[in-house]
Amino acid sequence: MDYLLQVKIGALVGLLLLTLLFGFIPARLKWFRNSGGTESHRTVLSLISCFAGGVFLAACLLDIIPDYLSDINAELEAQGLEISFPLPEFIMAAGFFTVLILERIVLTCRQVDGVHEERAPLIQASGHGHGHGQATSHDLESSGHHIHVDFQAHSSFRSFMLFLSLSLHSVFEGLAIGLQNTESKVLEICIAILVHKSIIVFSLSMKLVQSAVPSFWVAAYIGVFAMMSPLGIAIGIGVVQAQLATGAFIQAILEGLAAGTFVYITFLEILPHELNSPEKQLLKVLFILLGFSIMAALTFLG
Repeated sequence: MDYLLQVKIGALVGLLLLTLLFGFIPARLKWFRNSGGTESHRTVLSLISCFAGGVFLAACLLDIIPDYLSDINAELEAQGLEISFPLPEFIMAAGFFTVLILERIVLTCRQVDGVHEERAPLIQASGHGHGHGQATSHDLESSGHHIHVDFQAHSSFRSFMLFLSLSLHSVFEGLAIGLQNTESKVLEICIAILVHKSIIVFSLSMKLVQSAVPSFWVAAYIGVFAMMSPLGIAIGIGVVQAQLATGAFIQAILEGLAAGTFVYITFLEILPHELNSPEKQLLKVLFILLGFSIMAALTFLG
């Protein structure tokens, strides 16, 4: 086994272990799951969520979209394709509308189910029941979260799409490591991905926990997400060893669909959920800016 292959395998193992470590911190600590704690506890969780929103915003604008545009434009040049139509942006829009349509279908089905449930007799008389049909207008007005925001922003569907878009991007990041032909370049890219992915997976885990995803599925999501970059590295190693064509154009298209998905999740789910709440608006914006700035600094240094 040559030294370059050993370095790539070391990067594979390191990415896997570090991602699992940072992903399971919010998933395993009860503090992050305690939504009924004190006011200060809820404020801290909200600010952490805003920080995560800034991280995802930076990942979207400074990492995922630029990487995709660079890859697909390079591939279009390599194929000798000259078109006036903005194909890269159109592919991103296709990813955006795919998620939008799928989510509208899911929410429509849930609303239809809700209508059927309201027609059924309400057995529970307690005010702590989970049926939405029992809520009075006073209950809705005094709730800490707006009903519309809570129903959509915390949907398991959006959490899954966030996980899916990040996972696809992680595969492409790992592929970039696996396809390198020098040890220094492997280490350089690996260190950059390690730092930025640690923050990303922590933020992803936070979002899954806040979306009331069951513990088993949070663990499954984090476990699968942790394996995505190593999977990309393994694919890259296999391609290099076998000297096969990479199918770069198909890869670029998949990156574009993932980027469009990420745009939707970032701007229609993560940021609106916190900013629609009237409490501590300026402080929330500050923490969003802090998360964005840290990721921007890491991108600049990397």
